[in-house]
Amino acid sequence: MISQSLMDLWYGFGVAFQWHNLAWSFFGVLVGNLIGVLPGMGALSAISILLPLTYVMSPVPAILMLAGIFYGSQYGGAIGAILLNLPSHPPHAVTCLDGYPLTKQGKGGTALGITMICSFFAASVGIIVMIFASPLLVEIAFKFGPTEIFSIMLLGLLAGATMSRGSALKGVAMTLFGLLCGVVGTDVNTGTIRLSFGLLDLSDGLELVAISMGLFGVADFLMSVNRMSIIGSGAKLKLRDMRPSKAEMKTAFMPMVRGTLVGTLFGAMPGTGPTITTFISYALERKLSKTPEKFGTGMIAGVASPEASSHSKTQVDFIPTMSLGIPGDAVMALILGALLIQGIQPGPQLITEHPDIFWGLIASFWVGNVLLMVLNVPLIGVWVKLLQVPYRYLFPSALFFIAVGVFSTQNNLFQIWEVLAFGLIGALLMTLEFSVAPILLGFVLGPMVEENFRRALLLSRGDMAVFIEHPISAWFVGASALLILVQVWAFLRRGKKKNKGDAEQLQTA
Repeated sequence: MISQSLMDLWYGFGVAFQWHNLAWSFFGVLVGNLIGVLPGMGALSAISILLPLTYVMSPVPAILMLAGIFYGSQYGGAIGAILLNLPSHPPHAVTCLDGYPLTKQGKGGTALGITMICSFFAASVGIIVMIFASPLLVEIAFKFGPTEIFSIMLLGLLAGATMSRGSALKGVAMTLFGLLCGVVGTDVNTGTIRLSFGLLDLSDGLELVAISMGLFGVADFLMSVNRMSIIGSGAKLKLRDMRPSKAEMKTAFMPMVRGTLVGTLFGAMPGTGPTITTFISYALERKLSKTPEKFGTGMIAGVASPEASSHSKTQVDFIPTMSLGIPGDAVMALILGALLIQGIQPGPQLITEHPDIFWGLIASFWVGNVLLMVLNVPLIGVWVKLLQVPYRYLFPSALFFIAVGVFSTQNNLFQIWEVLAFGLIGALLMTLEFSVAPILLGFVLGPMVEENFRRALLLSRGDMAVFIEHPISAWFVGASALLILVQVWAFLRRGKKKNKGDAEQLQTA
């Protein structure tokens, strides 16, 4: 079986290295990388714009180009998140938490270098998994029904509260606020419009891109509107200074491995987007750290783990899309649509009926990721030079690109007002020392938690015991309960230490 897979992969490289396929792959990576840097302009916008081009293209170069845009924009989105605190793609919102503080410390180039290494490593692992473990991962994915998906999403929500710096209660409050935002719009089961306040534009719910750009981009600008100095003006611009040191790579190695494993696991689950993956990997890293209180101040692990999980998830996402015809997120749905436009039906027969597409795509992942590294080694200096732009020019320019990017998602001016509203809310919450990251997590997971909870109860005729009768679900429910107990124990322990300290001060007085 392994020898046959290697022979098929060799055939795939022959397809990927055909000059026209290689050219379209390079074009996709370049466009994805450049568009990914622009605030609000993620892979979804780029693929939507270029999708009509695939109508007149052959199937293989069309899919290679779209795939190149997808993983090219992943790295491009990290650039904006690290340098400017602008998550062009929602999964990179969590990268802002430690990536931007590293930039303010003059280590923006180092953060980008680590991101590039982690992305290549994670993508390589994801490709190897696609080659050898696709049948196994598809079988595992089939074991996750609504009961199991609800349980793992519940664990993700509870872990989200631990990501916030400071009070865990504030983290829980922000997660609940995110859940409330996720409820806005039309209920998929009953068709009832909820919390729209009579506004027809809210019938489809709030827009994820608008919320992420408002909370992380506009809010930071509003907090720093009187800043006269250049952002990260102490950042070093020489290429050798942007290469991570051995100590930094040692610090990033295990988070990179753990993030890759998390992304690979979630990549096999249909319906789970990369945003969930990055938040859960960040929460896991913070939980395992000996200094969790330092997360959010410029921890390398806080950049390495979520970026690795995002890129491994990006590659493994193609398994359910190509093998089952089930897209993992909106971008995968567009790529699935491109296959259908070409008259190709994704499914178990795709490998045998269209081996040039399947194996050519897998080989192009490696080719594309090498091209991505080659492109960004000389371009890192250009990206870091963005830090030299005076704030009075950067602020209005970024706001312009945010407005254009958010408008382009659905051609709706109302979403620009959403960006402004959440920018003001985010600035207010930051002033009150609330972490805004759990809001985004609650918004992303909330609808999925509700939908799978209701579906599980419908299938079990209202029997709540179904969540502990299924072994996989019971394991995640138990992990959620353990997480709650750990948080309560930590809260009581801190209270006990505080009381003991107060008593000692009284005795001293």
